Amino acid sequence: MISTASASQATPGTAADGIDIKCVSLTKTFRDFWMRPRVRAVEGIDLEVRRGQVYGLLGPNGSGKSTTIKMLLGLLAPTSGRIAVLGRRPRDVATKKHVGYLPEESYLYRFLSARETLDYYGRLFKIPGRMRRERIDMLLEMVGLQAVEHRPVGEFSKGMQRRVGLAQSLINDPQLLILDEPTSGMDPVGARQIKDLIADLGRRGKTVLLCTHQLSDVEDLCDRVAIMFGGKVRAEGTCDELLSQENLTNLQTDAIPEAVVEEIRGVLARHGVDHLAVERPRRRLESLFLEIVDKARSEGTDTSGARSGGHIPDFLRDVTRPDDAIARQPEPDVPAGETQPAPPKVDDGLIDSLVKR
Repeated sequence: MISTASASQATPGTAADGIDIKCVSLTKTFRDFWMRPRVRAVEGIDLEVRRGQVYGLLGPNGSGKSTTIKMLLGLLAPTSGRIAVLGRRPRDVATKKHVGYLPEESYLYRFLSARETLDYYGRLFKIPGRMRRERIDMLLEMVGLQAVEHRPVGEFSKGMQRRVGLAQSLINDPQLLILDEPTSGMDPVGARQIKDLIADLGRRGKTVLLCTHQLSDVEDLCDRVAIMFGGKVRAEGTCDELLSQENLTNLQTDAIPEAVVEEIRGVLARHGVDHLAVERPRRRLESLFLEIVDKARSEGTDTSGARSGGHIPDFLRDVTRPDDAIARQPEPDVPAGETQPAPPKVDDGLIDSLVKR
């Protein structure tokens, strides 16, 4: 299903086709006090993110990434164009239960502990008490904060706050996870763990929209990438499609003596190839850093900060059917003998009119 910016009803279809995000000619123009067009932040972009993909949304500051994310979350209304998120319009409340979001800034309540923060978000999703406590235990272990779970998050470093923010984005077992700079402020160990987690979520069938300036993260994780500039998508495709250099060939072998290198130069010269660059391969700094830290931990060296995270929680289920995301949701605790009250009806027309004022 694709919904127009002003539509009040949704038409099913897109989610069943395995497409979790669909944008067609999406445009957002910000206006000044006199309603004159001031800035066109997003201009006619088309995006399609399929179920189970890790999709990278890249671009410099001011390219329209954050505005696009806000429209996908229903925080901003498009000026024109169409959006479908999990087969429904972004402002459909039923969709929110199946979306996890980590903003660029964590915006946590500084006087709540890590456990209290996760409990607060779990209550917002009406997750039953026992299930909520079990999930909090697993998430705190996953992000390596179980040893400091009762400390106020205001005392945490930025990287530790990002870990809490990531845990809250997963508390509702979302089908669609939108992550804005998830590894910002994290040390290389934490960043590597978050990257492994994102890759694992993709293998489980979760859909991840990743917005980051860490281009190495995108190369390691993303199935497809869109590069934005000036509110438009300038390039889109897989990393192989975008990065392959068809005019160059790399050859890799064991270390060879200089005499053999000169012999190879001669062979290439006879075939009209004049350029041959010979260099020793280098390790990635990330792999060296992680090796040193792992060695220190194996020697029993302790730390007062975040610890190595655990495995991905079992409640973050594998997605087996295209329509599972909205069909499966936890029921709130209801005391014996009572029934759950029906939710109040929402006048969509009234809400839309208020938003447009």
